[in-house]
Amino acid sequence: MTQYPNLLTPLALGHVTLPNRVLMGSMHTGLEELGDWPRVAEFYAERARGGVGLIVTGGVAPNPEGAVFKGAAGLFGPRDIAHHQTVTGAVHDAGGRIAMQILHAGRYAYSPDCVAPSAIKSPISPFPPRELDEDGIEKQIADIVATASRAREAGYDGVEVMGSEGYFLNQFLVTHTNRRTDRWGGSFENRMRLPVEVVRRVREAVGSDFILIYRLSMIDLVPNGSTWPEVVQLARAIEAAGASIINTGIGWHEARIPTIATSVPRAAFSFVTKKLMGQVGIPLITSNRINTPEVAEQVLADRCADMVSMARPFLADPAFVAKAAAGRAADIAPCIACNQACLDHTFSGKVSSCLVNPRACFETEISVAPTAKPRRVAVVGAGAAGLATAITAADRGHHVTLFERGDAIGGQLNLARQVPGKEEFHGLVDWFKRRVSETKVVLRLNTEATAADLSAFDDVVIATGVRPRDPGIPAEEGAHVIGYGDLLSGRAEAGGRVAVVGAGGIGFDVAEYLVHDGVSPAEDMAIWCREWGVADPETAQGGLAPDGPQPEQAARQVTLLQRKAEKPGKRLGKTTGWIHRAALKMKGVRMLSGVEYTRITRSGLEISRSGVPDLIEVDTVVLCAGQESETALAETLRSQGVEVHVIGGAALAAELDAKRAIDEGVRLAASF
Repeated sequence: MTQYPNLLTPLALGHVTLPNRVLMGSMHTGLEELGDWPRVAEFYAERARGGVGLIVTGGVAPNPEGAVFKGAAGLFGPRDIAHHQTVTGAVHDAGGRIAMQILHAGRYAYSPDCVAPSAIKSPISPFPPRELDEDGIEKQIADIVATASRAREAGYDGVEVMGSEGYFLNQFLVTHTNRRTDRWGGSFENRMRLPVEVVRRVREAVGSDFILIYRLSMIDLVPNGSTWPEVVQLARAIEAAGASIINTGIGWHEARIPTIATSVPRAAFSFVTKKLMGQVGIPLITSNRINTPEVAEQVLADRCADMVSMARPFLADPAFVAKAAAGRAADIAPCIACNQACLDHTFSGKVSSCLVNPRACFETEISVAPTAKPRRVAVVGAGAAGLATAITAADRGHHVTLFERGDAIGGQLNLARQVPGKEEFHGLVDWFKRRVSETKVVLRLNTEATAADLSAFDDVVIATGVRPRDPGIPAEEGAHVIGYGDLLSGRAEAGGRVAVVGAGGIGFDVAEYLVHDGVSPAEDMAIWCREWGVADPETAQGGLAPDGPQPEQAARQVTLLQRKAEKPGKRLGKTTGWIHRAALKMKGVRMLSGVEYTRITRSGLEISRSGVPDLIEVDTVVLCAGQESETALAETLRSQGVEVHVIGGAALAAELDAKRAIDEGVRLAASF
């Protein structure tokens, strides 16, 4: 009997039955824009082989003005249809099903040609939209319908009409963006006319034997968002118009509330979908921060939805469903919701991938195939880079010995997982432990590898990581100065007033650690909702609490400082930096830039800004002033004529970049 009876139960959608309740949610990967269609096909086919019930592609534009950016993927004619047939054919050959998402960006389009219900500029785009007239609206409907018809011709099993996240159809629904006074604005019946008409005409065009998903925003998280009665009314109208299934959309892109970052509790918004259960007769999909079979199973068992959508977990592990079905859930590579290689890449114009699984979107480039000539491989350092190298090389059949001078694997990941909001890193370290054991890597803990230890190996990989950089600030005797490693590992404690020297990623993590005490908001939905001002959409319009965010009092008084004369946190992740800045601001953290450090005394930290001296009165100073590569062993080996591979922090000490470290490790091991 399966551990996941709800998750693995088939779902009937009339003309077709899906083999399980797992949807691979839409993600924009940037692959379609490359024009390398065999590569796109392999990305989706590998997920189909992994057993997912239904795949939804990244958003495909119905016309140039609706594209998220100029040159974004579209389905405009016969040539595009032929390209997409490569994808659908590969998925069907792999035993899967795939739907294409039709995404019209509206005022979110990063283009001067963007259109919208009203000429109201988005806060996340520099381009003011053109207000559509009646003929313009009709053109958009016709283009969406034509795209759905082309999708069917291209071999897709269905389409998802994107009606949430603040995109075009969503923009018509709320007075926040729709100020029209004609039949497309004013009353809610008028404002919902466009999405309902789109679904009705799409169903008419594609016939009854085609999956039609509508993604409906169930909690907008913006001012003047939809009321709950409007959400229910729209859902019923969408069902009547011909949708097969309704997917849950959470928050607009301009909302100032995190919805999928790692600091958001798991399955945080499934309660919203549950409110709609029983209000319509077609199945409902819930989404956001569902990343393990256990969480997904519980969501379904609690009748929050009929199906679960997981997107990024299929970047981390394309075999997610197959492993769960085989009783191997512990082997699933975990999505830690870090955004670093997926969303940050997307919004930077790069091809998406995954910190945990660098092969994601690079399946045709990185081959982890069995080796014909096993080699003896030594890896020194069991941090992210060393672990990735060791398990990948062992997977290929090489004989791997992993040396670690500490008493546990994980390296700097063990520090990251102590930070409130980064609890997902616990699962990542546990997964690495299991993989080291499964792949029969010989692990030698508490071992400082020497040149003599490494002499018998064919390949030597140096992944010795980094050490904290000493910023050289003079300190008087008795001043309380500690390093971030000692603080996060529990070897040292901070007082009630703390100065954090360095406002990079580590400085922000340390500040987050210092202001919290007790239960992490990421582990307690009620605390998290109060902290960010999220409320029940049935009692608060758009799900915004009337009183706004109500964070708990900070555990300590913290000042975060940096030398650079720029906004603190400017260089943090593109899609998560604002979250870290907002979270610390809510906790009253003082942030100073353009700082010169003079001296640390028993009274605090003496600084100057623009030549003006100042004393930051604190009990403790925590140093987060960067890192330096640990290269001593590599230098010794090279001086003896030994060829070594240096990767991760040992090669470049750049803000503890686990994404780069794991990518380097996997690619290196794939090359042996």
